[in-house]
Amino acid sequence: MTEEKGPSRGTGLPASIEAAWGLRERPVKGPKPGLSLTRIVDAAVAVAASEGLGAVSMGRVAKELGASTMSLYRYVSAKGELYVLMQEAAMGPPPPLPALENGAGWREALAQWAWAQRRVFHCNLWMLRIPISGPPASPNFVAWWEQGLRALEGAGLSAGEEVSVILLVSGFVRNEALLMGDLAAAVEARGVPAQEVMAEYARTLDRLVDPVRHPSLSRLLKSEVMGAPDEPDHEFRFGLERVLDGVEALVEGRARD
Repeated sequence: MTEEKGPSRGTGLPASIEAAWGLRERPVKGPKPGLSLTRIVDAAVAVAASEGLGAVSMGRVAKELGASTMSLYRYVSAKGELYVLMQEAAMGPPPPLPALENGAGWREALAQWAWAQRRVFHCNLWMLRIPISGPPASPNFVAWWEQGLRALEGAGLSAGEEVSVILLVSGFVRNEALLMGDLAAAVEARGVPAQEVMAEYARTLDRLVDPVRHPSLSRLLKSEVMGAPDEPDHEFRFGLERVLDGVEALVEGRARD
């Protein structure tokens, strides 16, 4: 077991992240028999999944494992480092993209990549509450980044443009998952069907909106679209297609240059 827990001079990464990369031996034995980095991360993920990220603390995780709080610091130097490991475990490696296997083209491959990320986020909404502290540096996150770049191979974009497209698409996926997750939680807290919540909201707006001051909203309410049921995943599908339309316009523009 290594006693060095701070950033390595070689990679600049904490020891636990280097262990995830296989660059150093994982701690195998601590003051409590059976305690391990994997068990610590799994316990933290379980707490976040059942009670939310706010419930995760070194003390709470130690309690779940029947260990002392200080014993966890032999494996993880800080809660922020634990967050990175939790994300790494929940994200997992990216699944194969059929579009990359059958040569369907960059747009289909990037769409599949986005949908795969969304599935992970919606299964682990607590991940979206973790502040972004820097670019991806853990194995699974780097693997997702690699796969996104592979999806863009052959699109004719510069390296910088490829990075920007990856940030654009992944940012859209993250924002949509966070928004839909929050809305679903709000609806669940009301204890009534989502359609009823939206119908009530439309009625409230109808009482508040003045056709003179809010002509566009007035037209929207008259269309009754607010009360119309959406197909599952409609907003994500619509938004992703519009984002990809923009990327396609860029790709076509580069092809003409």
